[in-house]
Amino acid sequence: MHIVTTTHGHTFDAASGQPLLDAAAASGLVLPYSCRTGRCSTCQCRVVAGATVALHPELGLTDAEKADGWILGCVRSAASDVVLEVEDLGGVALPAPRTLPCRVQSVERLADDVVRIVLRLPPTAAFTFASGQYIDVIGQDGVRRSYSLARAPAASGLLELHVRAVDGGAMSVYWFDRCRANDLLRLNGPLGTFFLRDVAGLDLVFLCTGTGYAPVQAMLETLATLEPVQRPRSATVYWGGRVGADHYHASPAVDGLRTVHVLSRAPAEWAGARGHVQDVFLAERPDLARAVVYACGSDAMIHAARTRLHSEGLPPGRFHSDAFVCSSAAPAQPVTQSS
Repeated sequence: MHIVTTTHGHTFDAASGQPLLDAAAASGLVLPYSCRTGRCSTCQCRVVAGATVALHPELGLTDAEKADGWILGCVRSAASDVVLEVEDLGGVALPAPRTLPCRVQSVERLADDVVRIVLRLPPTAAFTFASGQYIDVIGQDGVRRSYSLARAPAASGLLELHVRAVDGGAMSVYWFDRCRANDLLRLNGPLGTFFLRDVAGLDLVFLCTGTGYAPVQAMLETLATLEPVQRPRSATVYWGGRVGADHYHASPAVDGLRTVHVLSRAPAEWAGARGHVQDVFLAERPDLARAVVYACGSDAMIHAARTRLHSEGLPPGRFHSDAFVCSSAAPAQPVTQSS
């Protein structure tokens, strides 16, 4: 058994061959996580002292990050006593994941390549989650895919998903061609550590691309319920797409909310913002010392935004993200990160 110490002063025991993420959870310490397969960088942490061993390939890290001592806690185990640079969620207690039956309430086409799926749970399910988290949906043939929850918890208990079509995606064929109201499925969740933290007095910024808007919508609905003393100084959504149809939904009503639509392949007649969401945000010369950023969407956007914003002065711990990564023949899977 090895002792792991974090730079925040927490310690936990870790057995050889046990993922550091699991060892921390067993001790009651919640670290950021999502895919648990080494494909995202949600559980990224840096080895300050000691040795670790990779249990599986760390596909979510660049070569430069690996060379700088960064590892992924979901697929790394301790080989000695270790000191880790890692952010934890403090005393936050997220709902425990459960596997439950669910039925399709409705299917609605929002765009040529996006559908809204509404799921209903048994009346006794008492399913709770934090806005921004995701669920795994388990299809009738056992295929399992992950989708962000697009609405805040509601008394109706209904769950909303925004699903984009993926060529060759096993679940895409179901959602777009075969899904019917009242179909029986299963879900596992809630999952992930992407949720709205304390934003009081800050400039709250959402950067999203494509269906990365889904968890942003859920967090906006939660934002609208906060007491005045809990609210941010300002709130802005920068929603990126290739063409106008990618902005498939209107933002919920939130006092003072500003939504900026950004296109990367804008036609000549487009009068709005062009390029990448992080560049449009920074072009407005924001006061990064007062900002907190929640980014969701493509993995490329997440990495580029995080690197640039921190280099421009965004304070540590003020960038939280949910990167969508694809496995072979699989729909985009939401995975979360905080850095």
